[in-house]
Amino acid sequence: MRFLRNLKALLLFTLFLITTNRITAQNSNLSLNQDPKFEQLLNEKRKSNSNLSYSDRYKIQIFSGASESAKKTLNEFRQEFTNLDGTIIFNTPNYKVWVGNFRTRMEAERNLVEIQKKYKNVFLIKPSK
Repeated sequence: MRFLRNLKALLLFTLFLITTNRITAQNSNLSLNQDPKFEQLLNEKRKSNSNLSYSDRYKIQIFSGASESAKKTLNEFRQEFTNLDGTIIFNTPNYKVWVGNFRTRMEAERNLVEIQKKYKNVFLIKPSK
């Protein structure tokens, strides 16, 4: 009887070794199928994040008001002034359109003169953090 119990244990152990030897973990090969537009979106996000640096830069505010009007104003600005970038900032209760990212006040004032020809209520700002 003792012999059968040892034989049974030996058979179970052997069966366990055989099955674990055949089991394999995950395959180390990984293939990633990514939509090409994803990289484009990431680049746009990186670009917008770099434009949000507020410290030591001057900007020009060209609009303050409702969301839809702010979007419309920003789109019109981008069509006319392709060399300057703009962004919409929400400051309760208004949406503000800020354009440019000027290092010096003199550079900002030069652009302010050009922008005032198209937009009447514009002014120079230096946003705080």
